[in-house]
Amino acid sequence: MNVLFITLDQFRGDSYGAAGHPLVTTPTLDRLAGEGVRLARHYSQAAPCAPGRAALYTGTYQMNNRVVANGTPLRRGTPSLATVARRAGYDPTLFGYTDQGLDPHAAVGPEDPRLNDYDGVLPGLSVGLYLPESQAGWVQHLRSLGYDVPSGWAPALRGEPERPAEHSLAAFLTDRFLEWLDHQESGWFAHLSYLRPHPPYAAAGRFSSLYDPADVPDAIEPAERGRHPIHELALTLPGAAAPTTPDGVRTLRAQYYGMVSEVDSQLARVVSAVEERGEWADTLIIVTADHGDQLGDHGLIEKLGYFPQSYHILGLWRDPRTPELAGTVVDRFTENVDLLPSLAVALGATAPPECDGRPLQDLWANPDSEWRQAAHYEWDYRRYSIGTPGWTASDRSTTRQNLAVTVSEDLAYVQFGDGSWLCFDLAADPTWRTLTTDADRILPAAQEMLVWRQEHLDRELTEMLLGPDRRGRWPDLGW
Repeated sequence: MNVLFITLDQFRGDSYGAAGHPLVTTPTLDRLAGEGVRLARHYSQAAPCAPGRAALYTGTYQMNNRVVANGTPLRRGTPSLATVARRAGYDPTLFGYTDQGLDPHAAVGPEDPRLNDYDGVLPGLSVGLYLPESQAGWVQHLRSLGYDVPSGWAPALRGEPERPAEHSLAAFLTDRFLEWLDHQESGWFAHLSYLRPHPPYAAAGRFSSLYDPADVPDAIEPAERGRHPIHELALTLPGAAAPTTPDGVRTLRAQYYGMVSEVDSQLARVVSAVEERGEWADTLIIVTADHGDQLGDHGLIEKLGYFPQSYHILGLWRDPRTPELAGTVVDRFTENVDLLPSLAVALGATAPPECDGRPLQDLWANPDSEWRQAAHYEWDYRRYSIGTPGWTASDRSTTRQNLAVTVSEDLAYVQFGDGSWLCFDLAADPTWRTLTTDADRILPAAQEMLVWRQEHLDRELTEMLLGPDRRGRWPDLGW
């Protein structure tokens, strides 16, 4: 088997055709959904990028991997996507980025340049194309084509509408992958990590005018009363508040949808290349995102807070060895932490014992099997305190600057680290603007979250018992 592990940054779970979006056209994603399994209630476990990707790559919740912000290092030695791939005999090769910072314990010293940035490469991945936050390789490519491009990733991306889509960041990544693929024998493993549809909200070339803002659905307005202080804080953060007019929000959304269609067109090139190699029947394809985007819902953009738009993401699984699953839509709650153990099963490898997720194959085999009854995710906001005047490394108040969310069929329970909480009545109002004070509903939701945390406490060594007669029960450590 070949493996394509694809991430589309900041891709909401409702923003493509197969998910029922009334406007966006995504023929490639729709084809993959039709030939595989679409995870309709698929959730990221954290935001922003580095925390979301840490959960995805390691199959662990934030409460265990402790990557709480862009800049928090991933603990060295943590088993990951690369670990599983290599144990299965692959050389997993990255195109794009992974946003996993270096553990200082693994640095060669305090002057190690890898400590200057959080957007490092996940250990164990080979590199076909590395695109750090500066997008330097692409910017240099644009300059070689004669474009006057300023330094910095944001200005370069804001200029995408003025350049042909063939010169976009997503096209540049696809070009490099296809060049690499031309030199591969069967049995390759590639991780394509596309930045788009991540902001700036500026689609490439013709895709910037593909959707008329007048046709774009309206955003969910913020609740008029009862907003939590964290929601109020989010509305004041730079780059987090949505445009103040409906037309402004629609324009922003139209550009986001243009970015979605543009990256879908790049995936079409990938699919065509695999087909031309005669490997379509031998290629496992997984498509997901690190997190979603508020897109103006609740007065917010980007990814933050507790609302589901930042965490409900796309999830596609297309394994040609299971044609009977083609077109399946899974309505059970699935999570990004499930993808690593599922990949291990698909490759005939052993999932690391640290994984918090469950193999999706259990769900394929028996759709009515015991499975989680809710999705879970976390957001840690201590990064807004670290480094501010008066802050010190011994300040323990930051340990309370976080929240965890449980989303079930009819309730969403939010527990804050300071002891406060919210409980939304989704049966009465699926837009998360109606709170319930019914103790008979709130208490079970709070208990479910407590049990969830107890069940998933770090168990890296807890399943081992030292002794000469007990080693047969140890998990596979890759020795």
